[in-house]
Amino acid sequence: MDIDTLQARFGRPGRVAFEATDEGASLIAVTHPRGRARVSLKGAQVLSYVPAGGREMLWVSPLARMAGPDAMRGGIPVCWPWFAAHPAGGGKPMHGFVRTANWDVVETGDAPEGGALRIVLGFSTSEAHQSLWPHRAKVTLTVEVGDRLTLALETTNTGATPFELTEALHTYFAVADVARTHVLGLEGVDYLDKVDGFVRKRQVGPVGFTAEVDRIYVGTTAATCIEDAGHGRRITISKGGSASTVVWNPARERGAGMPDVGSEAWRDFVCVETTNAGSDVVRLGPGASHTLSAVYETAPLATV
Repeated sequence: MDIDTLQARFGRPGRVAFEATDEGASLIAVTHPRGRARVSLKGAQVLSYVPAGGREMLWVSPLARMAGPDAMRGGIPVCWPWFAAHPAGGGKPMHGFVRTANWDVVETGDAPEGGALRIVLGFSTSEAHQSLWPHRAKVTLTVEVGDRLTLALETTNTGATPFELTEALHTYFAVADVARTHVLGLEGVDYLDKVDGFVRKRQVGPVGFTAEVDRIYVGTTAATCIEDAGHGRRITISKGGSASTVVWNPARERGAGMPDVGSEAWRDFVCVETTNAGSDVVRLGPGASHTLSAVYETAPLATV
């Protein structure tokens, strides 16, 4: 649908508006008295969330291109139906194929509870995806915007055979300086250290960032908290349908080699990702469904 059709069918005056960027990307602007957000139809990617009276929670690379075939660096990319590189290789795209696909708008309106605004986006696999992933599935992403941001990614097996998947809400959080940032809630949890050849280690104390960090924390359903000292705030991430959490920051050397990060922007974000990754694999039989969810909330450090 074009922007005018989307606005006529799904727009809500003063609350949900559809916009086209100069590049030709289609965005949804959600405005609630307690928070506002922007979501791209490409990849169903949340690009911005600002709680009322607060600052931007998400980081998006200033070099990210919203239109075109490339994935956008930042916000909350949806990684599905595999996380990271495909285990079989073969030139398949990193983090799956839905983050660069156009999603459909399913519905917009008030959330059934909690006083938030809700948008629902959908994607279904087809014959066109058989070479990438030979299964039939329907995926919906429900985004609720209010004094907190809630995402729920539901997968339903619509085919006749079972399948496995890994997935992530690959969230980039904006921080004042990653060197002054810590992640709490993973103390005592084992992780696979991707920087050190996937050696299994155990987290001692909060996660800090003095060098590249790329870790899959396994066997954890716990909430995590980002202490962003420079902005004087704490971001809490609660999750469901997930037994693994990924924490990532590329640091200077790797960041400098990434054209949409560069030698300095790595300081401005940390990824704390709600995942089914590593051995945390989702298995779905015909007709079965699974939901991966995350709730993001902010509070001043001084009052926590």
